[in-house]
Order: sequence, then C-alpha cells, then structure tokens
Amino acid sequence: MRPSGFIPSNLTATSSGDRRPNPAPASPSTPGRAILTAPDHPFDEPWQAQLFALTVALNEAGWLDWRDWTAAFGQARAGEGDYYADWLATLQTLLAERGVADAAAIAAMSAAWQRAARATPHGQPIALENDPHRDTRLR
Repeated sequence: MRPSGFIPSNLTATSSGDRRPNPAPASPSTPGRAILTAPDHPFDEPWQAQLFALTVALNEAGWLDWRDWTAAFGQARAGEGDYYADWLATLQTLLAERGVADAAAIAAMSAAWQRAARATPHGQPIALENDPHRDTRLR
C-alpha cells in the first residue's frame, strides 16, 4: 500500500477549518461616509509641483548642488513659515547668490505674477498677461 502523502494531525475538526458564522464587526462602516485618510499626493497646488520639478531640473543641469540646497532650506525651515513659500525663497536666494538669476529680475517677476494673480478673475488660470503693469514692449 502506498502512503497518502498527508501528514497525520491530532487537531479536531473544529480547529482545522470547520466553518463558523462570522461575528458582526465591532464598528460597522456607515455607507456614504467619508473615510479620512492622508492625501496620496505631496502637493496641495500645481505651482508646488512645478517648483519641485524646477528645483530637480536645476540640480540635474548642474546649477544647484543638493548639499547647498539642503543647508539653505534647513535654515529657512527653522522658523514656522509655509513649507513651499520657504522652498521658493530658498531657491530664489540660491539662484541670485550663484549668479544664475539676477535678484532684481527675480523680484520684478515675482511682483508681476502677484499683480497678475490679483487681476485674474476668480476661477481662471493666472497668466502673466493679466499683469496690468506689464511692459508690452517685452512681448
């Protein structure tokens, strides 16, 4: 006679797979209610993602060193400021310090975008063309 291939066991039927009805869950879910979870995206606004991508691109192009970036950003984050506002200010400062961008040009462009944002109708994309003080000679 050939062996069956099964390993003998001393377990009784109730502990080896006997089906029992499942008890009701301790806290049943309520249909239609939102489950609060952390967002699965790291950016709250598109400009934050663009800022991140720009920073990575500047590093990859050799204009920005990660060691310098982390040191400067760490100093900016020592306060209680807004994370991405600190990120932007750090990037602007480093680009100006390294001569990649002129500090006055950065300030002028920042002011132009702020004016354009205030002049853009609610719900519309912000465009630099909406800046009421833009120099039309630069088109």
